[in-house]
Amino acid sequence: MKTTETPAPLPAESGATVSKTDAPAARPARRKKEGGVLNVFSHGVLVIWAVMVVMPLLWAVMTSFKDDSSIFGSPWSLPDKLHFDNWSRAWTQANMSDYFLNTVLVVGGSLIGTLALGSMAAYVLARFDFPGNRFIYYLFIGGMSFPIMLALVPLFYVVNNMGLLNTIHGLILVYIAYSLPFTVFFLTAFFRTLPTSVAEAAFVDGASHTRTFFQIMLPMAKPGLISVGIFNFLGQWNQYMLPTVLNTDPDKRVLTQGLVQLAVSQGYKGDWSGLFAGLVMAMLPVLGAYIVFQRQVVQGLTAGALK
Repeated sequence: MKTTETPAPLPAESGATVSKTDAPAARPARRKKEGGVLNVFSHGVLVIWAVMVVMPLLWAVMTSFKDDSSIFGSPWSLPDKLHFDNWSRAWTQANMSDYFLNTVLVVGGSLIGTLALGSMAAYVLARFDFPGNRFIYYLFIGGMSFPIMLALVPLFYVVNNMGLLNTIHGLILVYIAYSLPFTVFFLTAFFRTLPTSVAEAAFVDGASHTRTFFQIMLPMAKPGLISVGIFNFLGQWNQYMLPTVLNTDPDKRVLTQGLVQLAVSQGYKGDWSGLFAGLVMAMLPVLGAYIVFQRQVVQGLTAGALK
């Protein structure tokens, strides 16, 4: 029986020292350098993007406290003093208070209805198997891809035949129907990530499906509800096409319609400071809502990706 002897290592040449750690050590250093360059580039892009987004907002807020001569004479300088009369003039004379109240009523009612109906529909589609489940789910998804422009004319006649044209509650119902597809799509994926053991324990204790949903599953879905609520709030607050077609009564105009009317009227009058004040008034609720609920929005968006 022959054994294979291990050949003796060749002697290193004089003056040359071979180190086994030289080649592997170079790779982590190179990767670390490439990662540092990538981080610098990504942070630079984020800083540029932040400046592009924040600067127009800050400029609009700063301009709302200037007088008309300062707006055209020194548009990039700070105001010499804070002209709060711009805000009061836009709030009272330009009827921004009425537009703001109408918008709060429409968006508040539609947001409550959208979250209530969307959460119930999403819970049933996510947790129960029945014939037609997937068909109804894909029907909601198809509603997301349907252009609103194609539905304006038939929607006008439907709302008019129902006697809901130029009414607050009619606009609320249209907003709910417009926002339901995305809400159901978002919450269906979120309800599927919730543990089934909690609902099964509630059923064992004798809880009904209604009680299990409202007292157990719905509180657990709070991050998802806040996230989809913020997205719906942004879309409904800035909605312009639907109220323009379905709400032609001057007394029931919402904020977007009021801003267009303010831009037209103030443009002829030359009251640009009042126009910027009205613009900032319409912008502040959206910024405030996102600042308050930004943590819940992030939790709702990442909850479905985490186990």
